[in-house]
Amino acid sequence: MRRKTRNLYFLPVLVLYLLGSAAWVYWQLQHAWFVGITAAACLYFMVLFALDAKEKRQKELDHRRSEARIKHMAYYDDMTGLPNRRMFREKLEERLQMLRNQNETVVVIYLDIDRFKLINDSLGHDSGDMLLLQIAERLTHCVGVKDFLSRMEGDEYAIFYSGVYRQEDIEELVSAITDRLEPAFQVQDYSIHISASLGISMRMEDDDTPELLMKYADLALSRAKEQGRNNYQLYTHSMNMRSMERLQMENDMRRALADEQFILHYQPQVNVTTGEVIGMEALLRWKHPERGMIPPGRFIPVAEENGMIVPIGKWVLYQACKQNKEWQDLGYAKVPVSVNLSTRQFVQQNLPEQVAEVLRETGLEPRYLELELTESMTLDVEYTVKTLVQLKQLGIQISIDDFGTGYSSLSYLKKFPIHKLKIDRSFVRDIMDDPNDAAIVATIIAMARHLKLQVIAEGVETVEQLHYLRENHCHEVQGYYFSEPIPKDKAESFFSNWNEVAAGLHL
Repeated sequence: MRRKTRNLYFLPVLVLYLLGSAAWVYWQLQHAWFVGITAAACLYFMVLFALDAKEKRQKELDHRRSEARIKHMAYYDDMTGLPNRRMFREKLEERLQMLRNQNETVVVIYLDIDRFKLINDSLGHDSGDMLLLQIAERLTHCVGVKDFLSRMEGDEYAIFYSGVYRQEDIEELVSAITDRLEPAFQVQDYSIHISASLGISMRMEDDDTPELLMKYADLALSRAKEQGRNNYQLYTHSMNMRSMERLQMENDMRRALADEQFILHYQPQVNVTTGEVIGMEALLRWKHPERGMIPPGRFIPVAEENGMIVPIGKWVLYQACKQNKEWQDLGYAKVPVSVNLSTRQFVQQNLPEQVAEVLRETGLEPRYLELELTESMTLDVEYTVKTLVQLKQLGIQISIDDFGTGYSSLSYLKKFPIHKLKIDRSFVRDIMDDPNDAAIVATIIAMARHLKLQVIAEGVETVEQLHYLRENHCHEVQGYYFSEPIPKDKAESFFSNWNEVAAGLHL
């Protein structure tokens, strides 16, 4: 029955054929049109399907690429391409889990580039980034297949090593790292030598966590910086206490400025030829209400690192100018007051405006203010010249402090609108015993004379040092031989009694 029914499908065709050729032709044309439309529709839908499939594949590919980018951003440093802190922590945790109940040790090393901020601020962020890239490339040669290197943040890197058992092994690792960093880095037109401070922690117990080892390495790094940089420190439990003390100091420092705990002491500067006081250097002191006088060497480095040096520096500048104006109004000698600028202050774009504002507010004539900056603050020659010219146009004096201890090239010295070089106390201290120091001091004095610059020696403590400096044509000095840094009331007594004091100093 089904087969007979199927034969009836062709009945319309047979009828059309019997009706005549015209009907047959018409049917053929309609059939061809139907087939064409059907084929076109099929092709259209096939193309749509193909395009849809391609779009889905592209979206899936874009999604995978986006996920890969997000993962890369989450685990890698954009600039250097090194793993970041997050990945370092996870890899360290994996290694600790792997070594659980085993005798193998893991050593975590935190590495920080000494005075990188100074380089970054002086040469610019582009140069700083180039230096960080070169450092990262060198450090990759300090790790093996079982070790791991990452850039934590800024100029801080971290490495963990496996299979370190003895103190000698740690010393070898440190030597390998410092040897890699010792050759000069070529950054644009500058040849830069760097040093690094390293903090080290070791896995001592099976339950040591990544967070604990990283915290200990960071504490050891802070200790290395406190010890004068360019060294390494292995974590000890006593460092926790020092860390708490530092945190307390930072908190106290913020209150100190508001509570007027900072004071200025002044150290006289003397011309040994004329016997006159020619200036006073303002030096910052901190009189803590509970701990008494805190040495500048303890709190100033902390202030420089946490940024508090900027508001503190503004306060010092204002107070020094205000005090000098008060002394002049009281009839004391009209001499310049010297104020040290920090690196953070010097790189502020509005520094000349700040200085001009202080002079207006205090009423001090510009010629009675001298700003001191260190050689290492002058690495960015273009910015330095521009800023110093603006400061010089105000009418103030500018000197280079601690001359001979910084990084700047002597070829740039003639470009700076300065009027004085200050010989660092580290050279003056041993001029009677160390021929090298004596030669350095004599050379600086001669060079300053040829450049038509004044020169002053710091740290003069003995009459022998005084005579040596005078014989070598250095006529301006300061140091404990004349007076220690003294508060303002004693400074007024010093002014009043100077003639009697000078008579007993063999000037």
